[in-house]
This record gives sequence, structure tokens and C-alpha cells, in this order.
Amino acid sequence: MPPERVRARAAEVRTAYEGLRQIRRLVNAADDGRPGEPAERPAPWERERPLRAVSLALEAAGVPASAVDVAGRRTETGYVVRVGEERGTVRVSWLGPPGGRAAEEEAARLAECRTVLERAGWDALLYRGPRHRRYVEVAAPR
Repeated sequence: MPPERVRARAAEVRTAYEGLRQIRRLVNAADDGRPGEPAERPAPWERERPLRAVSLALEAAGVPASAVDVAGRRTETGYVVRVGEERGTVRVSWLGPPGGRAAEEEAARLAECRTVLERAGWDALLYRGPRHRRYVEVAAPR
């Protein structure tokens, strides 16, 4: 991606995330008895679309996303967000192209993802799955 497009995308994401934080302030302020800053809790829109909301939070924090080419081969190392096993949850994995050392980075980078998501108001738990690969299970707080 050309550098000017990278900068434009980063600006778009920052604007979108700040807009989302404003929505959080407005809709969560009406919730009586809930501690903390309203902008620090997922809004109803996010709870209904956790895949998009979690992806936006990670991208806004500057965490790189993984990418695939037109043939479906992984070309970039980064996070991948998929629908989780439980309703309303998503799973964040760290993947990269063969030989790209994603497995070596996995623990540290998923810990970073978990921190970003917890700061954004999500419940995020780190697990070890099949073949000892780690992932973060993410859900809106109850």
C-alpha cells in the first residue's frame, strides 16, 4: 500500500474510533449505577457487532492486521479477528505467512492485543488452543 494511503487510512481509523468513543459517552451516560467513564464501555452497536468493534479498536491502536493475497495465501503477519465459539464473542489470533515467525511473536503480540482491548473496555482472556497456539477470547463485559 502506498505511504499516502497508509496515512489516510490511519486518519480514517482515528476519526472512526473517536466517533465511537463519543457514541459511547452519549449512550452509556444514561446507564445509572455503572462505575467508570462511559467512553470506556462498549456501546450497544459494538455489542451487536463485536467483530467490527474489536477490529476497529486494534487498528486504532496501531496493531498490524494480517493480510492475504487474492489466492488466499497469508502475506502479512498480524492479528486476525474471527467469530468466537460463544454468541457475542470474537477470537483474536496472531498469524503470518509460512516462515514469517508469527508463532514466535504470538505470545507477546497477543498480550499487546489483550491490553489494548481491556483498555477499550472489553473482557479479553488469553488461551492456549490446539497445537499450543494462543488466542484471545473477547467479549463485552456483562
